[in-house]
Amino acid sequence: MARSISLPDKKDYGYELAYKLACEQLARIDNIEQQCLNSGASCEVIDSTKVIILEYLHQLYQITLPDMGVSLKDKGEEVRIREKILILHYFTQAKGTKLSNKIITYKELPSATNYVRTFTQRAIKPLVDNFGKEPDRLLDVAKALGGRKADYGDVAVTINAFSRVPIILVLWRGDAEFPPNGNILFDSTISDYLTLDDINVLCETMAWRLARLKGKSK
Repeated sequence: MARSISLPDKKDYGYELAYKLACEQLARIDNIEQQCLNSGASCEVIDSTKVIILEYLHQLYQITLPDMGVSLKDKGEEVRIREKILILHYFTQAKGTKLSNKIITYKELPSATNYVRTFTQRAIKPLVDNFGKEPDRLLDVAKALGGRKADYGDVAVTINAFSRVPIILVLWRGDAEFPPNGNILFDSTISDYLTLDDINVLCETMAWRLARLKGKSK
């Protein structure tokens, strides 16, 4: 029987405040249509309610206005508060910058130097722990999140976390001398869409979601 793997539950009372602030930020946007263009989202009016539709990890989500509800499109399922915040932050902060195709590491992100160790423990380590000995499994499992093969390391996939945010997950198999290793790479424009904290949460969420999918596929 497949072992259930889930994202560690971190009890943080700051999430409610962060969600409230994200909703307030959305309410201040005057031109929703332009922000949809900036983020790659679309906007519809359904039963007199304005609905923003965007893709996150290969699933469509909707933000309803003016109540600021965030749910899976066509399912109405509630979304974890951390991911609600991510979705709202991405939409409200998107600048519409075109991808540079310049790939950078985490430590090259603005103000990230002091957080490399934490990021490695929270996002890269779970990726390596779950896929380092079976890197080819990453290629199969990542398809569920829209992943496609990339040319880095021994095995790599690119997953569009959001329309304008490609994330590249890289693995090295290791050998008799070196253990398996991994990294997470970004387009240099990612800071025009997400803050450093958002990037940390996003990559940790992705690593554990992939681990959970791998557990279910056994």
